Amino acid sequence: MEHRSHWAVKKLNLDFAKAGKERMLQLNMLDEFRHEAFENSSILKERMKAYNDRMIEKREFAPGEAVLLFDAKLKLFAGKLKSKWSGPYLIKGVMPNGTLELLADDGRIFKVNGQYVKRFYSPDQAREVFVLKLA
Repeated sequence: MEHRSHWAVKKLNLDFAKAGKERMLQLNMLDEFRHEAFENSSILKERMKAYNDRMIEKREFAPGEAVLLFDAKLKLFAGKLKSKWSGPYLIKGVMPNGTLELLADDGRIFKVNGQYVKRFYSPDQAREVFVLKLA
């Protein structure tokens, strides 16, 4: 073992001061690489957030509109053809934080998050919307 370590020291011509300086240089370079990687990842995250925010469709609801409500309870064993949307419900009120007050057919009023709601189009309205989108 001593012979091999002595051989390595002779082969590398080891100077401890020079090796220490080189090691500090390597550590400083490593810190610079880490800092640059952090900056690049934050730039990428900002770009991805901006892209995803552009893809979000702004949905604003007004009282009196008909909407469908997403039923999250149907996820387990719902059946292939069973709809996950229930309704239509009538919007009674819109709150500033995005909460909607819905009025059911039987007169119940309940509050839901506006993200679980989509507009309901009657068959005539659906045809009109489809034609407008094609034009």
